[in-house]
Amino acid sequence: MRSIPYKPRFFFGNNNNGLVRDFRVTVSMAHHSSAKKRIRRNTRAGIVNHARLSRIRGLIKAVESAIGSGDQPAALSALKQMEPELMRGARKGVMHKNTASRKLSRLASRVKSIAA
Repeated sequence: MRSIPYKPRFFFGNNNNGLVRDFRVTVSMAHHSSAKKRIRRNTRAGIVNHARLSRIRGLIKAVESAIGSGDQPAALSALKQMEPELMRGARKGVMHKNTASRKLSRLASRVKSIAA
């Protein structure tokens, strides 16, 4: 693995008064190099997982807004776009697979009920 200066920026919202926290300067208690690497790896994974979960939430909101407007073709296309991302999140461990299946099932039944 190449040694590239890693510089993620991450918003913490109200916890940090809206300031940006830079993970390169995070104080760690680790003394061993492997533990320090583990902290860096977990930080990167946390950022990726947060982005994935935010993307899933946005796609769910798109489906719900299409359902609210009563537009079944738009809701169906949004559902088809959301489904693989939701299942990928379950597969990657961002959310439990039963949670993903439950959300998908409930949204699919709501989309189906628009036509009726």
